[in-house]
Amino acid sequence: ISARCYDVDKAVQMFRTSMAYREKMKVDTILHDYDPPEVLKKYLTGGFCGHAKDGSPVRVELYGKLDIKGLMASSKKSDLEKAKLKQCEWTVQDWKNESQKRGYRVDGLTVIFDMEGVSTRMLWRPGIQMYLHMVKVLEDNYPEMMRRLLVINAPRIFPVLYKLVRPLISEDMKNKIHILAGNYSDYLKKYVDPDNLPMCYGGKLTDPDGNPRCVTMICQGGDVPEEYFLQSSDLLAGMTKISVPRGEKVLIDFNVEKEGSILNWEFKTEDYDIGFGVLYKSDKGNVPVVPVSRVNSHLVAEDGSWTCQKTGKYMLCFDNGFSWTKSKIVYYSCEVLYTDDKEIRTEISKLVEEGDWQTLSEKFETTHL
Repeated sequence: ISARCYDVDKAVQMFRTSMAYREKMKVDTILHDYDPPEVLKKYLTGGFCGHAKDGSPVRVELYGKLDIKGLMASSKKSDLEKAKLKQCEWTVQDWKNESQKRGYRVDGLTVIFDMEGVSTRMLWRPGIQMYLHMVKVLEDNYPEMMRRLLVINAPRIFPVLYKLVRPLISEDMKNKIHILAGNYSDYLKKYVDPDNLPMCYGGKLTDPDGNPRCVTMICQGGDVPEEYFLQSSDLLAGMTKISVPRGEKVLIDFNVEKEGSILNWEFKTEDYDIGFGVLYKSDKGNVPVVPVSRVNSHLVAEDGSWTCQKTGKYMLCFDNGFSWTKSKIVYYSCEVLYTDDKEIRTEISKLVEEGDWQTLSEKFETTHL
């Protein structure tokens, strides 16, 4: 009831919807009956490493090492959902076990959300949509599970990511988010004893061989090898299709109204390669900001981003000038993401343990971008 602000009708509807979903996904037996595909076992980042001082399980999420595009290309949506549901059911079972050990009720989940390595490639729209879908599924079926979310190594693009997920974050959830500064190990130890905290975060926990990252407990992820990829047309869903005539080029304009905005793109071609670059329209003509070069986008989708230091017109350039016999079919998507949002930055500053977001972000190197 508290998950729906004590609105009984909404709570009843939520319960009924959840029961139907659990039956559909066979959640009641998922711990014993569901075995995730190999690719998820190897590359779906994160893992449990112990318990917080209040008894809640501690889970580490390595968002910066998550290859969401690779996982979506190599897994069914239902498998991604079931893998997360299995984690949640494990958490519920752990509550029961830990409650018996401690002699009092244990619930909640403590998450260390490590964003080291996060870059603009994480702004891939289908990946964000999938991540938001998973958040909604978990919120609808495991309300109030999150006790606290401890964000560490937040990159400078954090305001962009926060703005994208903000619609799904309730006021109650915002109170559970803590953005920690560079000396985060002291804050983590407020909630987690050193024996249950990986050594790489300032604790004492290691693998049996002394590895401080606890790789036997926490999946480290990484890029998913193409050998796992499934044959699917899902990648092209929502993309715009164009034809680039033989010997010609096609320019696609985007107006950037704020300095520091991020131009994000993805494209794939049918059967053949193509030249690609990004141009900026200046008083002296079109200036390459990403030089045009031939890419094998018929083999694997190409994606990238550019931080626009100037306002004005930017153009995606699809160049088929080198081919005199074949036109090229291109599927593309592109968007401009604005980062200078005072309301968002003010809201984030309230989540920072000490100081504000501006002060904290200045400490991060540009390698995060």
